[in-house]
Amino acid sequence: MKEIFEWNRFFFNDLPLIFLLEIVVRATIMFVVILIALRSSGKRGVKQLSVYELVLIIGLGSAAGDPMFYEDVGIVPAITVFVIIILLYRTATWLSGKSKKIGRLLEGKPVTLIEDGRFSIQNFEKEDLAQDEFFSELRQQNVEHLGQVRVGLIEPSGEISLFFYEDEDVKSGLPLIPEVFNRKLEIIPSKGIYACAFCGETKEITQGSATCPVCKRKEWVKAQSNRRIS
Repeated sequence: MKEIFEWNRFFFNDLPLIFLLEIVVRATIMFVVILIALRSSGKRGVKQLSVYELVLIIGLGSAAGDPMFYEDVGIVPAITVFVIIILLYRTATWLSGKSKKIGRLLEGKPVTLIEDGRFSIQNFEKEDLAQDEFFSELRQQNVEHLGQVRVGLIEPSGEISLFFYEDEDVKSGLPLIPEVFNRKLEIIPSKGIYACAFCGETKEITQGSATCPVCKRKEWVKAQSNRRIS
């Protein structure tokens, strides 16, 4: 029967001191694995927290949990993991601050999603964003249609940054209000300015069907050109 407060088991779980070296290697490997996994998940998955902060939270959370209720997990190895994770966190943030290339490799860089009032399709697809979610983000920033937006970026944190046209420069654009956006047409009933429902490209169409010159889709929505009200 094991004794209560058997100090060697309590602190080291009866493991040799050299096991701490293995802990260093394990912690380093898991830090890199978590970092790669979060970078691969896309910016939206790490919204409001930096990648480093999430790695720190996950790493320390995992290290803290097991020794709290598993008697076969020693306290000292867990503390060692804490120290290694924090040192790696500080090193990664320091390297990012010293080198733009390393910072972009680890954290990513801003990506343009809207340019001149329409979507940058290639970048949008790379970010694996849901259109409904993105439209919701734009509406929360008082955007009624894409013609009001000069440039839209997704930051490394996952936040959306928008730069607007002046009122006199607002263009016709794809409406973002669901009730209006959902009135998609494949056959245009009358002459007017229409926006491609997929990429936001605007075009004057007389009647009948039309193909978007940018994305080759055939669904259109009546474009809006009203100014932004903030």
